[in-house]
Amino acid sequence: MAKTRPRRVALVTSSFHPHAGGVEEHVRHVAREMSQRGVRVEVWTVDRGEGLREARVDGVRVRYLSTPLPARDGLALMRFLGSAPAALWVWWRAFTSLRPEVLHVHCFGPNGVYALALHRLTRTPLVVTSHGETFADDHGVYDRSALLRSALRQSIDAAVAVTGPTQFVLRDLRARFGLVDGQVVPNGVDETAPPVESLELPTGRPMVLAVGRLERMKGFDLLLDAAAHPELDAVHVVIGGDGSQSSALHRRAQDTGIADRVHFLGRVTPGQVTAAMAAADVVVVPSRREAFGIVALEAWRAGTPPVGTVHGGMPDFVEDGVDGLLVDPAVTLDPVAAVARVIDDVNPVEHMCRSGRDRLGDFMWSAVVDRYLSAYEDLS
Repeated sequence: MAKTRPRRVALVTSSFHPHAGGVEEHVRHVAREMSQRGVRVEVWTVDRGEGLREARVDGVRVRYLSTPLPARDGLALMRFLGSAPAALWVWWRAFTSLRPEVLHVHCFGPNGVYALALHRLTRTPLVVTSHGETFADDHGVYDRSALLRSALRQSIDAAVAVTGPTQFVLRDLRARFGLVDGQVVPNGVDETAPPVESLELPTGRPMVLAVGRLERMKGFDLLLDAAAHPELDAVHVVIGGDGSQSSALHRRAQDTGIADRVHFLGRVTPGQVTAAMAAADVVVVPSRREAFGIVALEAWRAGTPPVGTVHGGMPDFVEDGVDGLLVDPAVTLDPVAAVARVIDDVNPVEHMCRSGRDRLGDFMWSAVVDRYLSAYEDLS
């Protein structure tokens, strides 16, 4: 029997534009690429009470849907019982409007619970993509929520395909949530960087860049500890992004005596990231645990060597000493030595940059979507 490609797909994601992050960017690029290939795709994401309701992003319809969940607290349970009927109605209305042939959950949270309910009601095939939410969440939601743990296990059992960006992510699903197999579909990057946008950067060199959400799991405090080491006393550290740890990181820079050479950019646009990547001597991903590390792909594209964390999925695609360096950011001397090596050793760094650029073809968004569409075709 010939395989057929679904014509209608719902990408059901935990977060989306206007919020920034790896999952948001992944789903946005996947939705755009699928739409350009003639798939009628919609993004269904969690309504955070901002009144967004619906939007068009890159020509793709986005629905912001209410996702209340029950709780053990009596008052919270009453609120859930009061809000659940309306939430179920908006999800059902979204479903009947699109009639998707695939419900593809990205980053399993309350969005996944509602997608599972729709799957059971309609028998629409379910695909689950984990982005490391089971271990990389600063708030430990999977440690606290028996409902989410149970719903994820049931969804994995019901899904026709389960994917993750690295084997590290899939191993966690196998160890704790009953996954038997699973497929790697990596994160992606555009072949051409977004146009450069103006950005105020330090003129002193060398410059170390780190970009991401300012949360504890991302390890920016560990980068500041390394930057305070005497061997890096001439290095400027530039950090792009915002988050709950912003004030704490500013204080840490003050306390370690390096505030004059630590530069916080706040939230940055893709074009500003382009400018910062091109100006940097090294890009550091100091995460305590990282599901993938899309920043490494952006560094390869910019021709800047990445220094990544050994904790998580980066060792699955970055080869230490070949197209980047891998360190334990919790051991201060590890990132110190890596950054110093990049700054001092010109020839090995040029080799790493060439090797990284040579790898980019495997991570184009077109290649990512090829893998998803192949998984969809296996549904027929």
